[in-house]
Amino acid sequence: MILKKLLPRRFRQDGPVIPVVRLQGAIASGGSPFSQTLSLAGTANLIEKAFADKRAPAVAFVVNSPGGSAVQSRLIHRRIRDLAKEKNKKVLVFTEDVAASGGYMIATAGDEIIADPSSIVGSIGVISAGFGFVEALGKLGVERRVHTAGENKSVLDPFQPEKEEDIERLKSIQLDIHKVFIDLVRERRGDRLADHPDLFTGAFWVGEKARELGLVDHIGDIRSFVKERFGDKATLRLIAPQRNFMGRRMGAGVGGQANGFEPAGLANAAAGGLIEAARDRILWGRFGL
Repeated sequence: MILKKLLPRRFRQDGPVIPVVRLQGAIASGGSPFSQTLSLAGTANLIEKAFADKRAPAVAFVVNSPGGSAVQSRLIHRRIRDLAKEKNKKVLVFTEDVAASGGYMIATAGDEIIADPSSIVGSIGVISAGFGFVEALGKLGVERRVHTAGENKSVLDPFQPEKEEDIERLKSIQLDIHKVFIDLVRERRGDRLADHPDLFTGAFWVGEKARELGLVDHIGDIRSFVKERFGDKATLRLIAPQRNFMGRRMGAGVGGQANGFEPAGLANAAAGGLIEAARDRILWGRFGL
């Protein structure tokens, strides 16, 4: 008995241990130390490590994301589902501030989705945004010169007037991506989804309303839910990136970013980081966060 108390908690087996992976940030390939982003490259090791625990009755994911790349969202979703099937594990997803757009796509990898009463959930849609600088160039006396091999190589150039055919082409692509998103949600949520006209319009809802619409299954928090589902002795084990002796994440972190930069590349990294931070701020800002 004394020897058992000296062992780390995860080896005592007093109760079931649930591995937990936090998925937080805007979703994008690549990334930098100046922004927190999610990508398959940055999350794959954590996801696989969580599913490697043979004794765990389930794997939990905490999602807090306003969305981003449709491709990276689906890749993360697919990796979770593939491992759940391979390891025969139940997946529980808990939403925090927001699980919207690509964040909700990831959340649907859960067999059950548990939202906080104030979680923002949904936004099942596709968006593209940018700026036009045509008049600004004229006022500055700058002449834009573009030469292409291929008539569509300068589609939606922000320094040229928009063309109707370019807008229609973009909308067609958005509709294709939107269909992939809708099909995935319907596949995962099935009969739990309510018949609501705004469900796939990009609209989003808070906690209890999201539950009524079938976007989530329960309202609660991870600790209370796990205790209720698996018993009072159930514990949570956070799966986090390894850190070196200086406390920095080793290799690619949750956001998929590298931790080491050559001195000559620091300025470029900082500039890129500012752009990414602005992009992330816009994504979070859509939900008042």
